[in-house]
Parts: sequence; structure tokens; C-alpha cells
Amino acid sequence: MKLNLKTALSGPLLELEQTLLNKSNLIESWFRNQWQKHKPPFYSSCDLRNSGFKITPVDTNLFPGGFNNISQQFLPMCIQAITIAVERCCPTAQKILLIPENHTRNQFYLQNIWQLKNIFVLAGFEIRLGTLNPEITETTKIELNDGKNLILEPIFYDEQTQTIKIQNDPDFEPCCVILNNDLSAGVPEILQQSFAKINKNKQKILPPIQAGWTTRRKSKHFQAYDLVVQDFANFIGIDGWRINPAFGSCKSVNFHERQGEECLTHNVAVVLERIKQKYKEYGVSEKPYVVVKADAGTYGMGIMTISDASEIVGLNRKQRNKMSVVKEGLEVSEVIIQEGVHTIETINDFAAEPVVYMIDKFIAGAFYRINDKKGKDENLNAPGMFFEPFAFANNINNDDKEIPNRFYSYGVIARLAALAAAVELEN
Repeated sequence: MKLNLKTALSGPLLELEQTLLNKSNLIESWFRNQWQKHKPPFYSSCDLRNSGFKITPVDTNLFPGGFNNISQQFLPMCIQAITIAVERCCPTAQKILLIPENHTRNQFYLQNIWQLKNIFVLAGFEIRLGTLNPEITETTKIELNDGKNLILEPIFYDEQTQTIKIQNDPDFEPCCVILNNDLSAGVPEILQQSFAKINKNKQKILPPIQAGWTTRRKSKHFQAYDLVVQDFANFIGIDGWRINPAFGSCKSVNFHERQGEECLTHNVAVVLERIKQKYKEYGVSEKPYVVVKADAGTYGMGIMTISDASEIVGLNRKQRNKMSVVKEGLEVSEVIIQEGVHTIETINDFAAEPVVYMIDKFIAGAFYRINDKKGKDENLNAPGMFFEPFAFANNINNDDKEIPNRFYSYGVIARLAALAAAVELEN
């Protein structure tokens, strides 16, 4: 299918995009200063929404699972960035242990692991895949649909060396253990034991286990993003709301038992009112809405769109069941109420949103998530989605004011989200 990106790639930029591009010298200086104060996450991905008057992150993932969707043109950037990220972890690193998710049947995710492993190999590292899956007790080959394969190997914690090793090859001593497992199902015993006792002079675990969804919360991330944006917006002289979604949160929620409905109703009303006031200020005619989603977890699960607070009380059984459980069958007990940001971007008349990948402090790739079953004000991370890589690697990093560049602003927002993640992990 030939794809037609409706965003005007060569036409006049929208006012907010042009403002960020015009202030690129200030912006790059600000980022250089911030990265001296804060250690960036090992890697991250950021889902963005561009409504024209507003460009914001809507989700930040610290265990990105879509490296296979990035254009090959970004590969040199990925290699350079992964080299710097590993050197930050272990300057003398030669051997890497990568630990993926436990599921071995999701071909899209496995393609992501193959590509991520390939980046490490091309960067000159020896890399093996260790598994936390208790059902895999011996070295296992996983066949991919395109003829490639992955080798998964059981791992153990070596008390003597205080490091994680491969069960059948204890002589392989990785300097860094890289998690591509978001720990939604909890922290496995091997990581619980090793993280406290591990010899950090010999081996580091990245991202740290507190970056997993067992402990991490989206509301905490956006609290950190609030602080980052306040400083950034003041520095370059813009209204922070234009790059920051309003939000609230509720704890002790049980959708099956209708527990927490008062908190949800109140916070939905508060966030909607904030949006209405800003829409009035900027003359926006779109209908305000919020997105209620699980405060922990990914894969687009546990999400609903609300445009009036009264809808909370009127949820039917199907809607409550949908909101009750997320990845790994975990019950939802905490939610974030986030300002909805509709997307102006379409591909073949389907709603689309950019997703930017980062390694360390560097933009490592980007692509569009497209969904032929969803509208501009709906969650696109749902059945019907597919992906289209950004065509040119230098677009997103280009700050040449003479060349109209829609993608520079996306790189700015993704870096703000990664900086917020750094602050979040420090806290």
C-alpha cells in the first residue's frame, strides 16, 4: 500500500513548530546544560501528539519495544548512541547480556529484539540473550518469520562474583545487563537478589529495576515532566501548556466494584475545566476530552476516552472489564487522567502519531503509528495499528532554519520526556 503523509513536510510550518525551530540555538544550549545535571535513561521511547496548537508527549516508555519499526537510515545514529550509552555504563565493556520479555510468540516484539541485538553487534559488542522465563530451562532457538532466529539462554545469579551470568556458560561475564523487560509481572527473584548485592564495579543493570512498571507510575513521570517544562518554557519564553498535557490521578480504584468513582469523576471534571479554559484562551474549537488509563503498564491496555465527567458513573460492564486488567493480567488500582490531544496528522486518511526513540540523550529513530480503525481523538495503540518509518534520518535532528522541518519539534519534546524520565528515576 502506498502511503501518503498528509502533514505538510515542505509547506509552511505551524506557528508552534516554527517557534521551536526559531529558538533552536537557545533550546540546544538548554539541553546541553541539563544533560550535565542529569543522567539520561539508557533508552526510551515517546508517543507524541501534534494538534497544531499543541505538541505533547502522551506516554514515555523506558523499555522500548519497537526498534524494528525504525528506518535503516537511522542505524548509524543508533550505533553511535548505543556505544556512548554503554560506555557511560561501563567504559571497558565488551560483553553485554540483554534480557527480553518472557513472551516468545509475539513476532513483532521478537523482531524488535533481533534489531536491538543487531545494533549492539554493529557497535562492536559481544551480546547474548538471557531469559527470565521459568519455562525455558535450557538454551532455546526461537525462529522468526523472516528466517532469522534468536538464541535464548537461562541465567543465574553467581554469589561468588556477585554478577548475573548465563547458566550454561558461566565464563561469559557481561559488564552490563540491559533489560528490555518492563517487569509488569513483578521483579523476578534473580533481580531482587542481585540488584541489592550485585558488584556494581563489575556489572550494572540498566534500566534499573525501579524503572519497571512494578514501581514506576505514569503520574510520577508527568509530575517530573511538569518541572522540566516549567524551566524549559520559562527559558525560551513560551506557554508551557502548549507542550504539556494537563493531568490528575486517582489511587484505590476498582472498576469491578465501582470503587473510586468519586475521585475519578472529580479529577475528570477538573482536567476538563482546565482544558476548556485554555481552549477559550487560544480560540480552539475542538471538543475537550481526557484519556483515563492505568497508571502503570503499556501495550495500550486499560485506556478509555471521556468527554464529560458524568460518563464515569455510566460505565457499562464491558467498559469496566476493559479498564480492570492490563498486561500480564494485573488488576488496575491506580489511574492517570490525562488531557486528550487530538492528532492533525494522517496517512492515507488514517489517524497517525509520531513515536520517537532515544538511546541515552540522543534521538535514535522515529516512526509513525497509524490506525485505520481509530479517529484523531482516540488511542491509536490498539488493534488496527501499523507503522511507517520516518523517511529521512536527518529530518528529526535538523535545526536549519532555512529548511522547513516539521520533525525538529518532535525531537525537542522527546528529549524533554527523556529528561523528565531522568529526573523521575533520580527521585
